[in-house]
Amino acid sequence: MKPRHVYHPASLIEMVPPRKYLCHFPLFGQLRRVGNRRSTAAGVPATTTEAMSRGISYITGTQLVSLKRLPNIAIIDVRDEERSYDGHIAGSLHYASGSFGDRISNLVQEVKGKDTLVFHCALSQVRGPTCAKRLANYLDELKEDVGIKNVMVLDRGFNGWEAAGKPVCRCTDVPCKAGCQ
Repeated sequence: MKPRHVYHPASLIEMVPPRKYLCHFPLFGQLRRVGNRRSTAAGVPATTTEAMSRGISYITGTQLVSLKRLPNIAIIDVRDEERSYDGHIAGSLHYASGSFGDRISNLVQEVKGKDTLVFHCALSQVRGPTCAKRLANYLDELKEDVGIKNVMVLDRGFNGWEAAGKPVCRCTDVPCKAGCQ
């Protein structure tokens, strides 16, 4: 079967058997294989194509390192208790997935002035994408523009970030002051 090109409003997606996707992220100008993401959590997009059509995309740890320096990006850690003993990405905000639905409005207030939010959990397979989707739905229902343009999920989550040798903060400050490495 020949690959077929599907033109998507947010990106160019090439479907390659068996159900793998190459996605072009205009923000980064590159193609990368992200695979067929599935989740058992209700409301989480079953494929990358569906996620991108709803405004959620994936970002690699390397891409995040370069974007992290920008003042308009916020990293949202939705892990529960493991954040306290595993460490975290410096400067990340902690909104535990268990209480995320009740605290979405607090998050929107805390990230005023930021236009890109990057969510992650341990592996970014369930909790991170679920919370990102919940925020995207909340923003769709909100009648005012709060300035958030990009909702992303960190590919491979915190575990992948740490395994790749990216900087991990082990401070206990809430919120993290981002001065630790």
